[in-house]
Amino acid sequence: MRRLSLLLMTLSILGCQRLGEVGRTPSFTPVEDTNEYFAMNTIPMPEMPEDRSPVAQASLWSGTPKSLLGDRRAARKGDIMTVVIEIDDSAKFSNSSDRSRTESQSMGIPSLFGIPEQINKSLPEGASMASAVSTNSNSSFAGDGNVSRNEQLTLRVAATIIDVLPNGVLRVQGSQEVRVNYEVRELIVTGYVRPEDISRQNEITYDKIAGARISYGGRGQISDVQQPRIGSQIADIVMPF
Repeated sequence: MRRLSLLLMTLSILGCQRLGEVGRTPSFTPVEDTNEYFAMNTIPMPEMPEDRSPVAQASLWSGTPKSLLGDRRAARKGDIMTVVIEIDDSAKFSNSSDRSRTESQSMGIPSLFGIPEQINKSLPEGASMASAVSTNSNSSFAGDGNVSRNEQLTLRVAATIIDVLPNGVLRVQGSQEVRVNYEVRELIVTGYVRPEDISRQNEITYDKIAGARISYGGRGQISDVQQPRIGSQIADIVMPF
């Protein structure tokens, strides 16, 4: 009984939270609480002392990112790169199988030591042991399966290096939120990137991101209507039929 009361109380709290959003646009996720913001506000420790002589800073041929010929690709914690997502996948599978079997068995013992004739005398008129055993069986099976999938997604999002692993691999994370009327579209990208896979335009395609996690969805009035109510979801899980 206590567990039921706790469940009902939790559902009531969730319902009250949802009622508080009636008539309001969905709020954005605070940027200050993200890993990207933390990475950009943390000063990494230098691997070696930098040469801060005035001559080195004034040279146009230095290798610093801000120089004329410097490498402007993201490489350190807090740097930003562009992730290009161009997914165009399609798959189609079709399987079919057919199986059939027909069996017929019959066995008669009309002259087995004269036993059938003796039994026939005690049987009613018209009855006979001419076919003592007779069996028939039929079995058939047919199966057909078809899977068709087509996915297409083209997006670009800025991602931030939130960590540099000991082997030099970069851990990146990017998020983007767009609000149109009462609906927010969210795009989240995380994964691991090799520095040499980043192009000179400071871009990288999604197929070169190891452990890529790409989430594209939304929240708001349209997404809320498309989801079943909490009670329906619980009933679908609990009900055995």
